[in-house]
Amino acid sequence: MPDFSLASPEIFLLSALCTVLVVDLFLKPEQRGMTYVLAQISLLGTVAIIFLTGGKSSVSFAGSFIRDDMGDILKIAICLVSVGVFLYSRDYLRERKLDKGEYYVLGLFAVLGMMVMVSSYSLLMIYLGIELLSLSLYALVAFNRNSASSSEAAMKYFVLGAIASGMLLYGMSILYGLTGSLEIPAIYAKISREVASQGIDMALVFGLVFVLVGIAFKFGAVPFHMWVPDVYEGAPTPVALMISAAPKIAAFAMVIRVLVEGLGSLHADWQQMLVLLAILSIGLGNVVAIAQTNIKRMLAYSTISHVGFIFLGLLAGTKEGYAASMFYTITYAITSLGSFGVILLLSRKGFEAEQLADFKGLNERHPWYAFIMMILLASMIGIPGTAGFIAKLSVLEAVVRIDMIGLAIFAVILSVIGAYYYLRVIWYMYFEDAATDLPIDSSKDVQVFLSANGLLLLLLGIFPGLLMAFCMSSLGAG
Repeated sequence: MPDFSLASPEIFLLSALCTVLVVDLFLKPEQRGMTYVLAQISLLGTVAIIFLTGGKSSVSFAGSFIRDDMGDILKIAICLVSVGVFLYSRDYLRERKLDKGEYYVLGLFAVLGMMVMVSSYSLLMIYLGIELLSLSLYALVAFNRNSASSSEAAMKYFVLGAIASGMLLYGMSILYGLTGSLEIPAIYAKISREVASQGIDMALVFGLVFVLVGIAFKFGAVPFHMWVPDVYEGAPTPVALMISAAPKIAAFAMVIRVLVEGLGSLHADWQQMLVLLAILSIGLGNVVAIAQTNIKRMLAYSTISHVGFIFLGLLAGTKEGYAASMFYTITYAITSLGSFGVILLLSRKGFEAEQLADFKGLNERHPWYAFIMMILLASMIGIPGTAGFIAKLSVLEAVVRIDMIGLAIFAVILSVIGAYYYLRVIWYMYFEDAATDLPIDSSKDVQVFLSANGLLLLLLGIFPGLLMAFCMSSLGAG
């Protein structure tokens, strides 16, 4: 019998999700706030169960499910980021009559898919988690049925996502054919023996390429980034927020499970591929973002460049590098959450704060929100004193340690170039006159959470040790 206690967070979330779905059927439109409350309780309850049942590393469900420290930390991050997503989204959806139970149900299904990805220890389980996440996001992108741009974005996302899933599945089938197993430890053992005795089989590299294509698509890395700016721009802003933050954490877990724990013997091969993906992502992301006038598209290309930095730590092939990437992924998710939170805050009924010019004079209208946004942008740039600086410094240090100094210099130069499009938003906020003097209204819980969101990045920038220590210990580094 499998040990169901290992999967207790997922079982609780699925049960709570079904409860939310059934309760929502009986609620009147004016009672829709109850769905929101139940969704938040579901996420916070999941976090509590992770804390209560954690502390042991074990494998169950016929070797397809693993519970370990890394998984617990990433699941907690996913759930807490998702709490912020629902909180920031609530007023936006309510004003536009989009406050439907389906939004929260699909969002919880997406969280469940991410949690399954994090704890997957077989190729089949990883694919199931990916599809559960992806299908939920496809529906959410098209959530506003009256928007042609949302429908177009959903169609692009669905078609390209289906192609990427097919490539990933093809790569997994090659690995299964060559190793005779779907379990990640068995795949690692089989490949290690073959590499030690016969050298690297080209068929293995062929399968690796297809798997890496699927991973790169989920991250939004160049040249598999085509969907990112279109989906960010076309999707309702709360959905763009959801796509930009927590799924990156789940994608990081997938890389650790598949490439590091499953295909670690092929490190020399996938390292070269990640170097190329990192160079292209950092280069194209930072350069093309400069030309954007839509802040959602700008943040999309910014995401692409940050994915390149995440890959820098992964390609290092050291435990310190993996821990640096994990720290980077979590801090970037927090930063992206806050950035889109400010966009949602500035939007109002009949007006979407999607253009850079919409941030003009924010300091005049609300100095505190301008300050929070400045912290978020400073963290994305990597200015000392913010979490973004520690994150970039950590991955660059990992790259330098393996003597890829040229790659580190390239990343630094492109970061300096990319700082322009972040500083442009700060200029608009502090040195341009406001186009409107309308007050910025928000509920107290949003104000408190957004303030904590921004200040947390300062705290992690000044005292990064605790989170970094968690990342190090969960990956066996240090």
